Amino acid sequence: MKVSGFTFIRNGTLLGYPFVESILSALPICDEFIVAVGDCEDDTLSRIQAIDSDKIKIIPTQWNEKMQDRGFVYAQQKMIAQYNCSGDWAFYLEGDEILHENDLTKIRACMEKHLNNPEVEALVFDYHHFFGSPDWVAISPAWYRQECRIIRNTIRSWAPDGLYFVVMDKNKKGRYPRAVLVNAPIYHYGHVRSVEAMRQKNERVGKYWKQDHPLFNGYQIDPDALAPFNKSHPKILTNWLDTEAEKSFSPDMHHVLTRREKRHRLVMMIEKNLGFKFNKKHFSLI
Repeated sequence: MKVSGFTFIRNGTLLGYPFVESILSALPICDEFIVAVGDCEDDTLSRIQAIDSDKIKIIPTQWNEKMQDRGFVYAQQKMIAQYNCSGDWAFYLEGDEILHENDLTKIRACMEKHLNNPEVEALVFDYHHFFGSPDWVAISPAWYRQECRIIRNTIRSWAPDGLYFVVMDKNKKGRYPRAVLVNAPIYHYGHVRSVEAMRQKNERVGKYWKQDHPLFNGYQIDPDALAPFNKSHPKILTNWLDTEAEKSFSPDMHHVLTRREKRHRLVMMIEKNLGFKFNKKHFSLI
């Protein structure tokens, strides 16, 4: 079995991504790791080149600055990296997503178990979405709770954005992949970056969604949408958490709910009573 890890990145240092740690967290279970690196204004490229591994394959790319439709430029970069994967499985990680060292054996075993079963087209991870600080995780249906991150690399698939995959059957309308659960989480740290890094992100990436992001002035959220995180973080991220992550955040009990947050709070109440999660799934479990 051959496993190809892949990702894309641009201005990772400037925007506060733990992209080096992300790559290193997956490298032990990958046979190659493809990185599509856009034209950067910082040291992102040199930091990736400095990773001491012959598994790393860097593809220089040019972003289409005129593509401003719902983040499709992210999909383009994701697909450039994916289409250069040569493994049986293609394992996608975003620059702020980390694997825990305790889960690597389980993840690799899941790929081996389903390697020769063509009915299994993708593997699905649970998610820890950290918000405000590494001590809090977002739990409302506003956040995807599970997502495909490993796709079989011998089927026709593409990405409409940076989040999920679509499988094509004989030129028919695309569908979500048939998948099984890995029963391991991905640790997502995109919303614990410093306030300055978040401001840079909003200013630079909003245009790709035809949005003018307001100036980021701090982490604000419905306190009912958060839960304390009492487990361990991946060891590979220890230094980043100490030096780059926000730590002073605590839920604001006087936060004024938006209409969207009111709707999600109602959904969470219904979920609690029914014991069922209503979040959208970009896959079909088999």
